[in-house]
Amino acid sequence: MNMPRLYKSLVYCSLLFAVSSCHVGRYFYFNYADIKDHRKFSSVPVKKSDHIFHFYEQNKNHKLFTDSSISQVGGSLNPDFSLESSQTVAFIIIRNDTILTERYFDGFNRSTIVPVFSVAKSFVSALAGIALDKGLISSMGDTIGQYIPELRGKGFENLTLADLIDMRSGIQFQESYKSPFSDMAKFYYGKNLNKYMGKLVPRTDPGIEYEYASVNTLLLSTVIERSSDQNIAVFLEENLWQPLGMEFDASWSTDSHKNQKIKSFCCLNTTALDLARFARLYLNHGKPNGDQVVNESWIRQTMTIRNNSIDSQGYPYNMYWRVTHEGSIFAKGILGQFIFIDPTKNLIFIRLGKTSGGIDWPKFFTLLAENL
Repeated sequence: MNMPRLYKSLVYCSLLFAVSSCHVGRYFYFNYADIKDHRKFSSVPVKKSDHIFHFYEQNKNHKLFTDSSISQVGGSLNPDFSLESSQTVAFIIIRNDTILTERYFDGFNRSTIVPVFSVAKSFVSALAGIALDKGLISSMGDTIGQYIPELRGKGFENLTLADLIDMRSGIQFQESYKSPFSDMAKFYYGKNLNKYMGKLVPRTDPGIEYEYASVNTLLLSTVIERSSDQNIAVFLEENLWQPLGMEFDASWSTDSHKNQKIKSFCCLNTTALDLARFARLYLNHGKPNGDQVVNESWIRQTMTIRNNSIDSQGYPYNMYWRVTHEGSIFAKGILGQFIFIDPTKNLIFIRLGKTSGGIDWPKFFTLLAENL
């Protein structure tokens, strides 16, 4: 027998086994998270609205923001700044429901689907408000064991839904995409999220300190699923995607074809303009198109600094959003995916990219808003 050929076959089979059965193998096979990840994982659909909301559009010949004008307005940016060189693939500014600028790069366009990573958490936040308003959740003070019985008796007796949405759960969880052995890698690349959830343990008492952990969003979305008897994608479609007039079909990635557990902490796959339609929900106090989609008090709580939680970049963190001291809020995903909302000027900024491009985007949006 040809031993080199046999050796190669064994190596190939071992790699296939690793990829199919082990999150570490899948980590090395798929490599670091990127803007094409929605093509790598199984997913469930989210259907577009039957009644699309259309933004107003300026004269097609009027281009309000060139790279040079953006650099001038931004003030502190490098004079050689360009959106394309900063690895941006979609950039939109909307004021008073009118698109001021809409630009795409590297073959991307208005209908291109992009994974928005942790921006998905902000959608779960809105869905939690809806579940509360519908009475599916009786109170954010409810404990996790009331909805996820497999976590009872494991030290989570005092862990509330409010702790989950404020990232104050105290759960032991290593949030890092850079290590194949981190909890984040297991939950992102692994194939059995329900199994992993059942093995969670506390690190500290809940409600004491802020620590960003994606597992909190997974648990909160599971509460919504259990209380509504619907998976989170269906709940999203019926309660947000359809009422907000989304133009394009979306999808939400899952752990595997077999288990179909939605990775709600990330992995919502959608377009830049539909992100802007979601942003309108907050500019319009939960009532973007005539009907109250999310309770106004929930929107108000979301847009308020309520505690001393500060993220790794120094921004106040609240209910799966960042809230600035100037009164704006923004949702953020790795690789520089952003929804930035300035309610004082009725502005929406959307930026999607392959990387953050070395730009402090929240500061950039704040400077632009001040000078518009």
